[in-house]
Amino acid sequence: MSRLPQLLGGLGSGLVRLGELLEARRAKAGAESGAESAAAGPTPGAASPEPASTPVTEPASTPVTAPAATPVTAPAPTSVSAPVATTPVATASAGSGAGSVPPSVPADRVAPGARPDPVAAVPWGVRVAAEVGWRLLVLAGTLWVLMRVISAVRLVVLAFVAGLLITALLQPTVALLKRRGVPRGLATALTFLSGFVVMGLVGWFVVWQVTENLDDLSKQVQHGITELKRWLLNSPFHVTQSQINNIADKLSEAIGTSTKDITSAGIEGVQVIIEVLTGILLAMFSTLFLLYDGPRIWQWLLKLVPEAAREGVAGAGPRAWATLTAYVRGTVIVALIDAIFIGIGLYFLKVPMYVPLAVFIFLFAFIPLVGAVVSGALAVVVALVTRDVFTAAMVLVVVLAVQQIEGHVLQPFILGRAVRVHPLAVVLAVAAGSMTAGIGGAVVAVPLVAVTNTVVGYLRAYAKDESPPKASS
Repeated sequence: MSRLPQLLGGLGSGLVRLGELLEARRAKAGAESGAESAAAGPTPGAASPEPASTPVTEPASTPVTAPAATPVTAPAPTSVSAPVATTPVATASAGSGAGSVPPSVPADRVAPGARPDPVAAVPWGVRVAAEVGWRLLVLAGTLWVLMRVISAVRLVVLAFVAGLLITALLQPTVALLKRRGVPRGLATALTFLSGFVVMGLVGWFVVWQVTENLDDLSKQVQHGITELKRWLLNSPFHVTQSQINNIADKLSEAIGTSTKDITSAGIEGVQVIIEVLTGILLAMFSTLFLLYDGPRIWQWLLKLVPEAAREGVAGAGPRAWATLTAYVRGTVIVALIDAIFIGIGLYFLKVPMYVPLAVFIFLFAFIPLVGAVVSGALAVVVALVTRDVFTAAMVLVVVLAVQQIEGHVLQPFILGRAVRVHPLAVVLAVAAGSMTAGIGGAVVAVPLVAVTNTVVGYLRAYAKDESPPKASS
């Protein structure tokens, strides 16, 4: 029993040495495997092998010896080849070439095929049409809302536009008086009073002439109707007396059945007179303040424009005002020439009320195309019912001759290129203006188109000048 501790101590020491030997063998086998892999070199496209782990050597255990006993040394064990545990290395399978194929991805993780962009799938023409279409819809909606607003406050808009037109006509007089040393307030007051006094006198003169000649005109109209009947009976149209009487009876019946309509029209006429007086007062106040403080009003309006577009609008404003001024001056001169020459023709043809007719021709000249036709037709009708067919034909010749001179000589020479608008644009503008705001809309339609044409042309040129230059290839 006394030798048992010694035997156990020797057995433990032998097991410790055997463990150290096995660890050394394992480390040597790992080193040899790493050397072989390094000698073979990395396979292209294959993952780099994991570095061999550094062998960890446990400290040798101190042999346990029994006290007061002869140490028994265990026989040295023979070399035992311990099996080397090799870690499987994942190597890439060689393909047909030198490269390697990456490991396969599971089928459930493969992303579906890339789909084309929906925008790229739409044809180019359809995309362009859509882009243009929605912009046109936005512009049409904006224009519709603007027209609705203008229709709701039509009286105010027309009064202000009339004030602008009158200001464009009178502003050069204010500038002339200021250059002569007259203070701005006094120059504005003198120009304002003289301008509206002249316009009031013209209106009073027309009303006075019509009322003074109304009785004589009615007699001449009756005489003219009688002469017209006689001419129709003797004309080659083979009109009989019964047909003429039938037409007269139908006219009388139509007038009798329209008595209620005439009464309601008279009541509406009172409302129209009130609206006209209100519009005249608004136009007068607008003209007064525009003459006196126009530049400050323009500077205040510029502050409402975004800063990025302020410079372009500031340059377009004076050009628009110059176009409006040229239009008003030219129209006044052309209308005055038309009225004078047609009035002289009516005087020599002995047409009654030639002065009021000349004034009507002057006023209707502010409505392009339509005004000339209406005023000329009125003069021809008056000549027909008060004189005879020959006189009416001669009046028609005079009116057409003056209008031809106006269209081909006066307007190109006086108005110039600054306010030149295509005749189709003039007709469409007058029609749209009359449908929107009646006679007032027809009057302001053409100057509005002329000013818009000038502003758009300037802004287009301004944008072209401000655009950055293209890079040279």
